[in-house]
Amino acid sequence: MSVDDPSSGSVARPTSSAQPSFDHTLAALRAAAEPTRLRILAILGRIDLTVGEVCRVLGQAQPRVSRHLKLLVDAGLLERHTEGTSAFFRPLAGARRLPAYEAVLGLIDWNDEAFARDRARLEIVRAGRAQAAADYFERNANEWDRVRELHVSDSDVEHALIEALAGRPIRDLLDVGTGTGRMLELFAGQVRRGVGVDLSREMLNVARTNLDRAGLRHCSVRQGDVYDLDLPAGSMDVAVLHHVLHFLDDPSTAVAESARMLRPNGTLLIVDFAPHDNEDFRTDYAHRFLGFGADEVTRWCEEGGLRDVQVRQLERTDLRPKPDGRTRLTTTIWSATQRSDAPELRAFEAAS
Repeated sequence: MSVDDPSSGSVARPTSSAQPSFDHTLAALRAAAEPTRLRILAILGRIDLTVGEVCRVLGQAQPRVSRHLKLLVDAGLLERHTEGTSAFFRPLAGARRLPAYEAVLGLIDWNDEAFARDRARLEIVRAGRAQAAADYFERNANEWDRVRELHVSDSDVEHALIEALAGRPIRDLLDVGTGTGRMLELFAGQVRRGVGVDLSREMLNVARTNLDRAGLRHCSVRQGDVYDLDLPAGSMDVAVLHHVLHFLDDPSTAVAESARMLRPNGTLLIVDFAPHDNEDFRTDYAHRFLGFGADEVTRWCEEGGLRDVQVRQLERTDLRPKPDGRTRLTTTIWSATQRSDAPELRAFEAAS
């Protein structure tokens, strides 16, 4: 067993926003009422950590820490997400978080010797993550910049996305293929909870570092498969696929799976390139597809049960020469709405 993979067991998690029972609250308080577990809750209130990282912060052995983490998960105070041989832990998010957790955190004095020592070690873990993220960007920055030269600026795309969601309340947002976590950062100010999913552990480290730096504890990321998202159907108000489809073997299935996550009248936003002829994108940047036609993605949305598909295209307006003789790229944004008559989605909405 990996040092980052505690033994599994039965896990009791709140499944709705209903007020927790007296017994549930009492069990949570009992679980927190132990010195090591209280320290664990304190540090995980600041940043998601693996078992190995918790061990380094606390200065304790993995079997002991794993047992404490399991008790806290079973008590409904923490949740666990597996990434390969590692498992990340964080407090339950949004309406599932027990009031007992906030009450416990409010009693912590970070000037206390034990907590101050944990905080100092936690900063070392954060610094290590930040350095790993910086190293990853340094290795790839030049290639990403070459692609950016060909299409409209990121800020123009982000402005268009903000316009697409203007005026609507967003409780829960899902960023599929989150990459650096930029979409979570962009919409963090208007969501109750943001969840990013990506297959790449390197990119997840970058995203966690960015979210941690921005202090966005209501946003989190996890490893996951875009074709089989490990989330309840109908649990999101907005799902975003930002420059993801061109990397996939089966983009239509990813669209359908993202649509399945939406609540009634929820919105799916897709950003990708229009068709182009830059063949080197296949070999140099691992693009499976050289863009998509507006009608093609619209059809996938409709086949996934979505309606009212809107299409907007953004092009560069500068007159600079095309870099490396390549074709400039048109960025397309699709916005589609989940139907309101899906019984399974209405059932989840009522339960939440």
